[in-house]
Amino acid sequence: MTAPHPDPTGDAALALRAAEAGAEAVRAHPWHGVEKHDKGGGDFATAADLAAERAILDVLRAARPQDACTGEESGSGGAADAPRRWLVDPLCGTLNYAVGTHLVGVNVALREDGRTTAAATADPYTGETYWTDGERAYLRHGGADTPLAPSAGSRLVDLNLDPPYPNAPEIRVARLLTEPDFEAEFRPRVVSSTIAVAWVAAGRRAAYLTDGHLADSVHFAAGIALCRAAGCTVTDLRGEPLHSGGGGLVVAADARTHARLLELIERQRSGGVRQ
Repeated sequence: MTAPHPDPTGDAALALRAAEAGAEAVRAHPWHGVEKHDKGGGDFATAADLAAERAILDVLRAARPQDACTGEESGSGGAADAPRRWLVDPLCGTLNYAVGTHLVGVNVALREDGRTTAAATADPYTGETYWTDGERAYLRHGGADTPLAPSAGSRLVDLNLDPPYPNAPEIRVARLLTEPDFEAEFRPRVVSSTIAVAWVAAGRRAAYLTDGHLADSVHFAAGIALCRAAGCTVTDLRGEPLHSGGGGLVVAADARTHARLLELIERQRSGGVRQ
C-alpha cells in the first residue's frame, strides 16, 4: 500500500527534505582520503559530516528561521528554552564512512514541547529515507511512500557496543554476545550506525539495543520516533519508559521479542549470566 505524501509545508516534509539534503552532501564526498577533524578522545568528524550538517541547517533555517537547532558538529543555536528545536546528526556512522563502509545514516528530528513531532533518517547510498510526522511512519524510495511495517521474522538484533555505559557493570549489552540463550534465539549484528534503529521500524531488524543516556540525542531522536510511530515496543534497558532514569534503549519489532530480550538483560542484573 502506498501512502499519501506529507503536507509539503509541514514539519515532516521539512525533516525529510533536510535529511535528503544531508544525504546528498555525504554522497558528494568520496570517502577515500577524506579530510578528518580531530574531536579528541579518538573521535573525529570528516569533511562529509561538516558539509552535510551545513546543508541540513541551511534547509531548516530557510524554512523555520525562528526555530532552534542543535547539530552534532556545530552545537546548539537559539534560545536554550526554545519550544521547537531541531536535532541534527549529519552522518551517523562516521567511522564506517571513513573506511568506505556504506552503513551510515543522516538523522533529523524536531523536538517540540518535549515530544518528537517530525523526524527523518536518510540512507545516502540506497536513496531511502525513513520519515514520520509523529503519528505515522513511512519509507520513501523512488518518490513513493510506503508505510513502515515492523517484523521480528529476521531474528536479527543490532547491538551498539560504543561507550558510554552508564548501566555497567550491572548491565552490559556486549555480554549478550556470549549468552547461550541469546545465541540460540537471535542473530547479533553490529552496524555501528543508528540507521539500524530505523531498520527495526522497517522490519529489517528484530530489535536494537544500546546503553547510554539518550534524551534529546541527535543520534537517536529520529530513530526512536520512527519506531514509536511504526508501532514498535520501546523502553529503556530495564523495561521502563525512556529517559525515566535508567538509561539505554531496547526497541523491538513486537512485544514478544522485547520481553525475551528484557529477560536476558534481567539475568545479567541478577547475576545469572550463563557462560
